[in-house]
Amino acid sequence: MSVPLKFHYIVSGGDFTSAGNASVQAKKALRQLGFDPETIRRVSIAMYEGEINMVIHADGGTADIIVYPDYIEIILADKGPGIPDVELAMQAGYSTAPDNIRSLGFGAGMGLPNMKRYTDDMQIDTVVGEGTTITMRVNT
Repeated sequence: MSVPLKFHYIVSGGDFTSAGNASVQAKKALRQLGFDPETIRRVSIAMYEGEINMVIHADGGTADIIVYPDYIEIILADKGPGIPDVELAMQAGYSTAPDNIRSLGFGAGMGLPNMKRYTDDMQIDTVVGEGTTITMRVNT
């Protein structure tokens, strides 16, 4: 593959019924491309966690997958409130999700830690009041 393959998905904010659709579609695409199940699992988990964060906190956003010969890049971008304290947000169990979201089973504070855990590299670019872009890489 000389030219990277790109997949683009829209994540709807506040819509928990469609949360995870982008990661499911990406999983299908990677399976069709012949990636091994472990790589697909890692990409799917990281992407799903990011989608949920966009649904809860940012009124949606976009998810892009770019497939290179030796890695898969995941770019999640939103125009949400931004992350005021990235170091704190990276702590397992820390959550700013409201109680009504937690009562649905979301917002346990594992999103960002899981995204980091299942990827080989993760960069968070965030500006309070403007939004967040998270770029992750999964080596193949």
